[in-house]
Amino acid sequence: MSTFLSRRLSLLALAGATICAIAPAFAQTQVIRIGVSPGPHAQIIEAVKPIAARKGLDLKVIEFSDYVVPNQALDAGEIEANSFQNQPYLDNQVKDRGYKIESAGLTVNFPLGIYSTKHKSWADVPNGATIAIQNDPTNGGRSLLLLQDKGVIKLKPNVGFKPTVADIVENPKKLKIVEIDAAQTPRSLGDVDAAAINTNYAVEAGINPTDAILREDPKGPYVNLIAVRAADKDKPWVKALIEAYHTPEVKTFVEQKFKGSVLAGW
Repeated sequence: MSTFLSRRLSLLALAGATICAIAPAFAQTQVIRIGVSPGPHAQIIEAVKPIAARKGLDLKVIEFSDYVVPNQALDAGEIEANSFQNQPYLDNQVKDRGYKIESAGLTVNFPLGIYSTKHKSWADVPNGATIAIQNDPTNGGRSLLLLQDKGVIKLKPNVGFKPTVADIVENPKKLKIVEIDAAQTPRSLGDVDAAAINTNYAVEAGINPTDAILREDPKGPYVNLIAVRAADKDKPWVKALIEAYHTPEVKTFVEQKFKGSVLAGW
């Protein structure tokens, strides 16, 4: 065999080996469908996407307009993960619906606010005012705890994280509290004196979170999380997804984009 032919065959063999080495890398790219609520959760996951791609994950972001369907879809295997809820909400869903889903890692905190288009401050809210809160146990309870923390109402002792309107034992301003779907709370502002609105729905409705007339302190168990099916929790892609989220780039994005209305929780 000539030296030229031998060299050419060696180069072809090297090229083939290189292609074989590269091919598995492309084959390892894994599509992960992740459900999010519109607004900050969706925006943050979009910022995570290019980082996750470097770890072999192709994130497909699917937006859900309420807080019920994302866990249904996850439990049914229609998506691989979701990012929209905190631990008390997830615990309540697991208890009530029997979902086999778990937290895989913490994400961000959205301090809950009470907003008004009729009153500039809480001091201006009159006796007998109508206040809208969310009709699901976790978020509605969270709003009642906020009102208690600010001295507006008093709840029964030891109510935990899911008090209800029936647990109010003192209501000096004789507030009328109405319960509506969390996604509808921004639209209720024209009909009520004030409404408790989750930050993601406030941002989606063009409401500045810093305009809240009462605002939750950034404490407690209300840091949001990424949830996955229990059967998937220890899979490599879950670790890669959390690592992609918990990067300095994502933290900087949160700080610059939301300017304190959303806080990194990891």
